[in-house]
Amino acid sequence: MHELSLAQTLVESVTALAKKENATKVSSITISVGALSGVSKDSLEFCFPMATKDTFLASTKIIINEIPLTTVCSECEATTYPNNYYILCQNCQSTNVRITGGKEFSLVSMEVE
Repeated sequence: MHELSLAQTLVESVTALAKKENATKVSSITISVGALSGVSKDSLEFCFPMATKDTFLASTKIIINEIPLTTVCSECEATTYPNNYYILCQNCQSTNVRITGGKEFSLVSMEVE
């Protein structure tokens, strides 16, 4: 379960950022998780409280925005959102597509006091 390791890294990064900004509390953090990132939203939500226990972020809420797989077709230039891992253009069925979204795993924002 690599989500626990990711949650621990988030805790370290957010704690460092919050202390740099002289924050006394972090109410919430928002992250983006892409469909192809290899990160399970459910597992990360499960692991986050374990990673924050007895830390500066113990009461912090995690908000996870799921980013869909997004492709742009090199043949017809359509932007599509395939719902499975057989990646092809939903418009013309071409397999000549470029992935433009869905690989993300990033800290988007944090709400501090």
